[in-house]
Amino acid sequence: MRFPIVAGFLTVAMAGTSAQARDYVSIAGSSTVLPFATIIAEQLGNNPSFKTPIVESGGSSVGKKGVCDGTGTEFIDIGNASSRMKTGELEFCDKNGVTVTEIKVGYDGIVVAGSKSGKLLEISKSDLGKALTAMVPVDGVLVENPYKKWSDVNPNLPEIAIRVYGPPTTSGTRASFAEMVNQKGYCKKDAEAKAALKAAGQKDKSCRAMRTDGAYVEAGEQDNLIVQKLQEDPKAYGIFGFSYLDQNSDTLQGAVISGTAPTFENIASDNYSVSRALYFYVKHSHVGVVPGITEYMAEWVKHWDEDGVLAENGMIPMPEAERATYDEAMKNMPALTANMLK
Repeated sequence: MRFPIVAGFLTVAMAGTSAQARDYVSIAGSSTVLPFATIIAEQLGNNPSFKTPIVESGGSSVGKKGVCDGTGTEFIDIGNASSRMKTGELEFCDKNGVTVTEIKVGYDGIVVAGSKSGKLLEISKSDLGKALTAMVPVDGVLVENPYKKWSDVNPNLPEIAIRVYGPPTTSGTRASFAEMVNQKGYCKKDAEAKAALKAAGQKDKSCRAMRTDGAYVEAGEQDNLIVQKLQEDPKAYGIFGFSYLDQNSDTLQGAVISGTAPTFENIASDNYSVSRALYFYVKHSHVGVVPGITEYMAEWVKHWDEDGVLAENGMIPMPEAERATYDEAMKNMPALTANMLK
């Protein structure tokens, strides 16, 4: 059964300062994980012994920071993320006395999609990064990206203005895209870019900065809002998770990147190069206190295989051995450490 992708809602925390004062699971974070977490929350809600968890979006940064902010009703129990927690984010947890367990739930492709009434974009990962990164080399010197049309980047690309809607800086999708496409797909492989960066004394990590001149347009954390903009603007493209393309395949088409289309099969087989893992982070101090956290995690295990409802709605399942690893992690709740993130 397919579930419609909708934005999450924030419910005001109940009165009190301890987690025990709340009788539902509170979750926030990645807009990519949102539809899958919402499906799992609804599955748990079918059990009359538990209230349906409240799932909010806001971006991966919101999820990882939110779960580490502290203990008590005003803080979420679980943070969703489409980018892995970094050591600095874990240090914030440690500072606030919060211990978390990391659970990987599956994989997702990051797509560049446009309206089916517009031009199908067929582009290399290098050219895509060159079109969207903030600074590019011109005559050996780094300058603000001057390319106005896709054909300015490569004459084989469409002769239309570069206009790409995407998520803001709080988004794990944006962070992953900028790293995989701008940095690793373009700056680390393009000889001219590497030389210009070296001459300027900059590292290729600086290429993660996206354009701010209107070619890249921040369209908010809700991927479904980007989808709406593409349906209204057939000459634009948007960046979001594969599940949103899958849910809107009647009106949208995914760009072919470096010769590979974003399909379930290509992402699952690792042939599509712009993909990443999906996670959630569970706060130890709320487990066994807020009712339903353990049962919520168990619902993931019931539905995350190849034939489950999550795959049906666009999530790429983990291999069986990896699923077994994280099933065990849900039971044993190992504390996330800095060494585990290296």
